Amino acid sequence: MAGLGTCSLTSAALIILLLPGSLEECGHISLSAPIVRLGDPITASCTINQNCSHLDLESQILWRLGAELQPGGRQQRLPDGTQESTITLPHFNHTQAFLSCCLHWSNSLQILDQAELRAGYPPATPHNLSCFMNLTTNSLTCQWEPGPETHLPTNFTLKSFKSRGDCRTQEDFILDCVPEAGQSHCSIPRKHLLLYQNMGLWVQAENALGTSISPQLCLNPMDVVKLEPPTLWTLDPSPEVAPPQPGCLRLRWELWKPSLYVEQKCELRHQPQRGEASWALVAPLPPGNFQYELCGLLPATTYALQMRCTRWPLPGHWSNWSPSLELRTAERAPIVRLDTWWRQRKLDPSTVDVRLFWKPMPLEEDSGQIQGYLVSWSPSGQAGAVLPLCNTTELDCTFHLPSEAREVDIVAYNTAGISRPTPVVLESRGPPLAKLHAKARDPYSLWVGWEPPSLQPQGYVIEWGLGYPSPSSSNKTWRIEHNGSITGTLLQENIRPFQLYEITVTPLYQDIMGHPQHVYAYSQEMAPSHAPELHLRHIGKTWAQLEWVPEPPELGKSPLTHYTIFWTNAQDQSFSTILNTSSSGFILHGLEPASMYHVHLMASSQAGATNSTGLTLMTLALEGSELHILLGLFGLLLLLICLCGTACFCCSPSRKNPLWPSVPDPAHSSLGSWVPTIMAEETFQLPSLRDPGMPPITKITVLEEEEKKPGPWESSDSSDTCDLPALVQAYVLQGDPRAASTQPQPGINDQVLYGQVLGSPTGPGPEQYLRCDSTQPLLGGLTPSPKSYENLWFHTSPLRTSEVPPPSQEDDCVFGPLFDFPLLQGLQVHGVEGLGGF
Repeated sequence: MAGLGTCSLTSAALIILLLPGSLEECGHISLSAPIVRLGDPITASCTINQNCSHLDLESQILWRLGAELQPGGRQQRLPDGTQESTITLPHFNHTQAFLSCCLHWSNSLQILDQAELRAGYPPATPHNLSCFMNLTTNSLTCQWEPGPETHLPTNFTLKSFKSRGDCRTQEDFILDCVPEAGQSHCSIPRKHLLLYQNMGLWVQAENALGTSISPQLCLNPMDVVKLEPPTLWTLDPSPEVAPPQPGCLRLRWELWKPSLYVEQKCELRHQPQRGEASWALVAPLPPGNFQYELCGLLPATTYALQMRCTRWPLPGHWSNWSPSLELRTAERAPIVRLDTWWRQRKLDPSTVDVRLFWKPMPLEEDSGQIQGYLVSWSPSGQAGAVLPLCNTTELDCTFHLPSEAREVDIVAYNTAGISRPTPVVLESRGPPLAKLHAKARDPYSLWVGWEPPSLQPQGYVIEWGLGYPSPSSSNKTWRIEHNGSITGTLLQENIRPFQLYEITVTPLYQDIMGHPQHVYAYSQEMAPSHAPELHLRHIGKTWAQLEWVPEPPELGKSPLTHYTIFWTNAQDQSFSTILNTSSSGFILHGLEPASMYHVHLMASSQAGATNSTGLTLMTLALEGSELHILLGLFGLLLLLICLCGTACFCCSPSRKNPLWPSVPDPAHSSLGSWVPTIMAEETFQLPSLRDPGMPPITKITVLEEEEKKPGPWESSDSSDTCDLPALVQAYVLQGDPRAASTQPQPGINDQVLYGQVLGSPTGPGPEQYLRCDSTQPLLGGLTPSPKSYENLWFHTSPLRTSEVPPPSQEDDCVFGPLFDFPLLQGLQVHGVEGLGGF
């Protein structure tokens, strides 16, 4: 449906032209009204003739307003067989639109008929009807205001008639005057007028929605005559006539020639060219006179002047304003007060250099233009002598004077004269201010306050400008405060942010000037301009000594509040400390040897902080001897900790077994009298005999005979191979017997017997060596018999086979069960007192 609604009116008209002739007359639209008031409803009906054989009479009739389909159509079949659709547009808000009646034809929307709809308003009543008699065109021209827009074609007609009296009766109608399209004025020619007879006039407005008539105007054409404006001229100067006074202008004019014999009056208005002043009216001018002197104007000012005239005393209309005439008023001598300020310096004992400043202060609203200034000096002792010092258009000048000169005069002048002279006393003998201070109110103003001196001044001179370094004193700004009782003033002229200003305040007394006082202030204070530069004085392995020179206080700035030192190592770890402003050095402690550090100093005040230039330093490295000493001390400390730990571990009474028992020396002690208090029950795992790095292991038994009664062990079974006659103690060093018995050495098939030593080592008799059978192999080869002082070496028995018999009680007949010992690889003790069963 949206695509159907996009076809334009042109394409719709083209489709209608291409339809068959019988289809063109199939539909017809009827409207309740083609033109309605804007917003009123419109009703339309579309009828389709039953004779239209090309159409399906059951098709739905569609309505379209402009390019949009309109819902709400009611379709019905009439008794005569025709189809009719009716639609009502409740609010027609278009000033102009086309309403179309459509049907679907060959998958497209075909327009059967369309009608133009228009809406607007009835014409408003014309008002402000006025007419004037134009003597140049000799016609009566009337004009009116048509009122608001109607959105419909509206025709205006100026109607009139001739009448006598007050226009209540109509005598002859005058031909209607129709203005051009869009115009709201119309002219009636002279031939249709009676100049001295009344006539009635009105304006009629008419459109499709109605007609309106303006109020009737009754007039005599000669009573509404409008003259042409006069022509203005300047009055030429004459020797017989004095020139105009300052603030006055003289002018003349010429009337319009056709109105020379018509009595009239005129008005004059003027406006200054400078500024935005409005027109000032001067009325009425004296009748019968064609020149005038206008006074009360500003001196040395250009004015625009205009004039207009009307019939007088007969009624009539004012003419238009004449073209402007521009005249300039004469000069007036300046009426000003000159505020002065000066500086002087001595060039030699007899000459001083003076620089004089001044400002003109107008005493009246119109004080006259100033063209220049003249400074002069009257030497003492020379009556009437006046020496000019400088003639300038500037507001300052520099000149030389004798040292005894105390006063000069300054005047302002123009072409009309000079102002009253202002004396300037060049003396500074008055007391200065008691105290002077300044601070910033905002970035563009400074407040200056002071305590007045003991003698009340008549005023103050305040001078300010950029402080040190200032390019020149010509950039100074100054003003005079004539109220001597004030104690401060706000400076807002030529103040910029973040600038240092020097402010000078000088009290003014009667005929003399006080001594000036100076103060510095920032318009808006910022951080210190720079921070002290860091220097490295000494450096060690774990410390560094820094120093700096504090900066002197800056003019106009707040003093420093503190310093902050920052240092950063190679791992980007930062450290800092805060110092007071009285510090000029600092020592960094806790540094690492042979490490690099970056250091900078920050100076802070109430307005901000500024960093100094960074300093990079490297700590010293440790020497070799110092490193050795440190390592040695560390080793001793570690050894001491180990010893203390071992002592605490061994001496603890809560341990069941010590690491090793106390073993006496068999050669210097009696083994029979030594009995361990606590027997070790732990079995220590010894290295395997298969280890080729281990030496051969033997079993050594030392027997010591004592004179004691034989114990029960002597009455044991006679089958034991070793029968010992006395109490003995065994000192055994052996390997793992189980390992030795189960894993024999390759090529060794005989058993190796252990050696037994009989006798006391300290006794007088010789020692005897006995042999005891053993199933554990000890050595891999045959060895000779031991000497009397050597342990017994056993030979491999040829009668033995390679099979290893299981262990028997004979192997342990003397030694009993073996226990491992960390140092001697095995230890067993036998005794008489309760040791037989061990």
